[in-house]
Amino acid sequence: MGGVEERGFLRGSDRTGQECAAGSATHPACLAAVPRGAFAGPPTMPHFTVVPVEDKHRAEYDSVEGLSWVDYREPAAVPAPGDSYDTVSSDGHGNHKENSPFLNSSEAGKGGDYYDRNLALFEEELDIRPKVSSLLGKLVNYTNLTQGVKEHEEAESTDGSKKKVSKSPSMGTLMGVYLPCMQNIFGVILFLRLTWMVGMAGVLQSFLIVLLCCCCTMLTTISMSAIATNGVVPAGGSYFMISRSLGPEFGGAVGLCFYLGTTFAGAMYILGAIEILLTYIVPQAAIFHPSGAHDASSTMLNNMRVYGTVFLILMAVVVFVGVKYVNKFASLFLACVVISILSIYAGAIKSIFDPPAFPICMLGNRTLSRDQFDVCAKTIVKDNITVASKLWELFCHSTNLTTENCDEYFLMNNVSEIAGIPGAASGILKDNLWSNYLEKGEILEKAHHPSVDVAGQKNNLHLYVLSDIATSFMVLVGIFFPSVTGIMAGSNRSGDLKDAQKSIPVGTILAIVTTSLVYFSCVLLFGACIEGVVLRDKYGDAVNRNLVVGTLSWPSPWVIVIGSFFSTCGAGLQSLTGAPRLLQAIAKDNIIPFLWVFGHGKANGEPTWALLLTALIAELGILIASLDMVAPILSMFFLMCYLFVNLACAVQTLLRTPNWRPRFKYYHWAEKEWGDGIRGLSLSAARYALLRLEEGPPHTKNWRPQLLVLLKLDEDLHVKYPRLLTFASQLKAGKGLTIIGSVIQGNFLETYGEAQAAEQTIKNMMDIEKVKGFCQVVVANKVREGIAHLIQSCGLGGMKHNTVVLGWPYGWRQSEDPRSWKTFIGTVRCTTAAHLALLVPKNVSFYPSNHERYNEGNIDVWWIVHDGGMLMLLPFLLKQHKVWRKCKMRIFTVAQMDDNSIQMKKDLATFLYQLRIEAEVEVVEMHNSDISAYTYERTLMMEQRSQMLRQMRLTKTEREREAQLVKDRHSVARLESLYSDEEDETEPVPENIQMTWTKEKCDAEKRNRGSAVGSFRDLISIKPNQSNVRRMHTAVKLNEVIVNRSHDARLVLLNMPGPPKNTDGDENYMEFLEVLTEGLERVLLVRGGGREVITIYS
Repeated sequence: MGGVEERGFLRGSDRTGQECAAGSATHPACLAAVPRGAFAGPPTMPHFTVVPVEDKHRAEYDSVEGLSWVDYREPAAVPAPGDSYDTVSSDGHGNHKENSPFLNSSEAGKGGDYYDRNLALFEEELDIRPKVSSLLGKLVNYTNLTQGVKEHEEAESTDGSKKKVSKSPSMGTLMGVYLPCMQNIFGVILFLRLTWMVGMAGVLQSFLIVLLCCCCTMLTTISMSAIATNGVVPAGGSYFMISRSLGPEFGGAVGLCFYLGTTFAGAMYILGAIEILLTYIVPQAAIFHPSGAHDASSTMLNNMRVYGTVFLILMAVVVFVGVKYVNKFASLFLACVVISILSIYAGAIKSIFDPPAFPICMLGNRTLSRDQFDVCAKTIVKDNITVASKLWELFCHSTNLTTENCDEYFLMNNVSEIAGIPGAASGILKDNLWSNYLEKGEILEKAHHPSVDVAGQKNNLHLYVLSDIATSFMVLVGIFFPSVTGIMAGSNRSGDLKDAQKSIPVGTILAIVTTSLVYFSCVLLFGACIEGVVLRDKYGDAVNRNLVVGTLSWPSPWVIVIGSFFSTCGAGLQSLTGAPRLLQAIAKDNIIPFLWVFGHGKANGEPTWALLLTALIAELGILIASLDMVAPILSMFFLMCYLFVNLACAVQTLLRTPNWRPRFKYYHWAEKEWGDGIRGLSLSAARYALLRLEEGPPHTKNWRPQLLVLLKLDEDLHVKYPRLLTFASQLKAGKGLTIIGSVIQGNFLETYGEAQAAEQTIKNMMDIEKVKGFCQVVVANKVREGIAHLIQSCGLGGMKHNTVVLGWPYGWRQSEDPRSWKTFIGTVRCTTAAHLALLVPKNVSFYPSNHERYNEGNIDVWWIVHDGGMLMLLPFLLKQHKVWRKCKMRIFTVAQMDDNSIQMKKDLATFLYQLRIEAEVEVVEMHNSDISAYTYERTLMMEQRSQMLRQMRLTKTEREREAQLVKDRHSVARLESLYSDEEDETEPVPENIQMTWTKEKCDAEKRNRGSAVGSFRDLISIKPNQSNVRRMHTAVKLNEVIVNRSHDARLVLLNMPGPPKNTDGDENYMEFLEVLTEGLERVLLVRGGGREVITIYS
């Protein structure tokens, strides 16, 4: 077992006192070492006091978990800040635990408080744990303090000792949840794309789009409300709330999706602000200008990239320098949004009796771009003379009224003007009910308007209002969905809320209801007041490049233009403020290890590195330069985020988790008994898989080594050969089952603490060596029995090990104690009886670590007997690991005299080709030869050594027996025979035996000593057993061939011969294995489990 000498499995009783004296008082072994009643009892009895060690990083954990400390003492007994005390904290998974449940000496002395005659049965439990009544009484003092990510707006006192008292949370539902959600939900899509969506989808389908998106956010809000009311809401926002309530799996997924969504939202808001700036406020500020009529789109994208990058840099600098200013101006940005929306309603009401004048110029039924001409007519009268208008010049390329070069469609159709804003009383709603989706480059046309359908010139398309992208229902859903996000704004302020469990559900649901009503009413008003072709005009080309929604507003279009510009800028600043803090929180939780660098920041906690990464990701959105392309990306991330929130709530509800008790009851999921707890789903899936595995053994195609690694521990319970774990990790690469087992000799009741410590040590080493698996430590009176128990009982159902990894018993030759190699051979026999494969890495200390790389070299396989394909499969699995990836595989097989070595080589090459394994093939011929004198000598030395050790043990036994008899003739203790190993059972001897020393017994002792001396003389004339000579001959010859061919190989895999059926030859078997592997640096002895493990079929 990694060298299975018994010396590795020592009791730790002699160490327990040292560890307990050193302060490891909470170690289970220390508690077991304390006599009963040591904690409490009569005054004359000594008291055993356990003093917990104070955690230096308590405040840090406290801020992460969102929990305050609970003191288990009376008010008068509360210690000074420097004293140790008992606490209750969280374990990182939302489960509260007692850091130190032990009572100190002062509490132990309060007999009336902690002891009760009626609880005498639980006296030992009460020695270290408080009564339920005391615990409940102290838990009443729990309060939810404001903890989490703060803005660090206030500097600490200069002396470092005086800190400002933190204010208690005081924000209510209106200011803390409702208005922030409103500000985050309303955004750029409402002002720039909602009118266009109504025009393309029609009023009815627009209602459906808004309904779908709002239902999605409403359902998510219901789920979020259930989570938020399931216990105390920790500060730190939705990420902290979900991750601390439901674990890092859901929390990490929600956090990452929320972070990326928020980052791309910042890019979308910046692009919206640039679009408003360059299209409606100062078009002359454009840097790039179109060289031709068809370059307007590309130049606009380039302008947005340049200005967007500049805006992003400026906003990042503002966030870096002064976050507090962003928060203070949040109310101003919200006011801009509210005023803009109110101006829309005011304009709609005014349009009933006084519609605004925004005429649209139509050529036939086609909409003309009004910014290129001033008069909507083909000719004008100037000084009583009819002359060509600007429109005639654009279509006919002439200032006179000649028609030779005129556009045919221009000649055949009349020019007319219609009202862009007919008003709510015009009845235009019935025309805008239905959808009118367009392809890219298609001209905006008014249905049922008189026209002659003839083809026009393509070079005049820029004079019309064109559709810039292809539209469909799903495209519009993707673009509109960001306008309903922002529902997490209330939960992000959970630490500042007076009653988060009440405010978050009420405020968020009211905000969604309010914004949904606004969207539905706006869809209806836009369809009832604005002409259809104007609605489909995304950039307002038909209305003199005015913002379409601005044409409806009152008192002026500039109200919406200026208001929407500032609101988008503010929303972009808030996105760049919130996203880095979210990334910082994820990085500090170390859910994704490579993000740890983003957990650091400035001295006041500002996430500098996270802000830099956020700006870089936002720049990717800026370079896309299209609001219509960035919005679907944003929708995707938020939809995934909301998916995880709803999934978390659904899983909790479906599994009926005992801890799932939300106060918010207005949610509904179908209930079904699947399990118990958040891990119930995993348990259900595991149970289903295990039952499926029980249906039969895995197919040969699916077979892979499921390892049971038997480890040896030294006297200090440290792993003696950690490279066994390294080898296991390289062989498995995280796939399949790996169980690490070890045996501690002793009594379970006495050595339970050692077993726990050993298990923790092995788990730590597994983490270091990157072994993904399970650990099991067994306490047994005999090591061999413990190993047999591990081999039989490890695993569950069909998920059991099929391969045992066993370490070589180093030093067995030098040891007079035969228990090491007897345990080794016993384990080999156990694995054979259990039909398990066996791997024995020899010289494992020379095996490579996970950090080494073999850029060249060979893995040599010596295939002597067929073992089901293990020798073929193992090198292939090793080569999947980066350590062995560049090694070449060579397969050697041995041919006897009657074998056709040439045909064997061809067949082996064909077999490897069908197995899809690349390897060099070589057949080694072993000719019959006479047994050499060296072989005979090695066998003789082996048998002489075995006989000599037997005699030495016998002589030593006799000497100890005689000394004991001389020491005490009237009583003799039980004598343990050193000749027998630990598993040899002996009859118990009575403690006191009355013996009489007679002359006959004295003569018998002398004869025994004489026979022992004669046996030593017989060693000189011993003749080796012929069977052993033959076995030694095979080992010597094979070793010569293997060393000759594979002396420089990185690893040699070799069939492991089976142990002899007669246990008398066990020691000789060990010698054979030593001879077989002499001169090889790294050897892996492989013994198959009796079944095929590799197949040529797919």
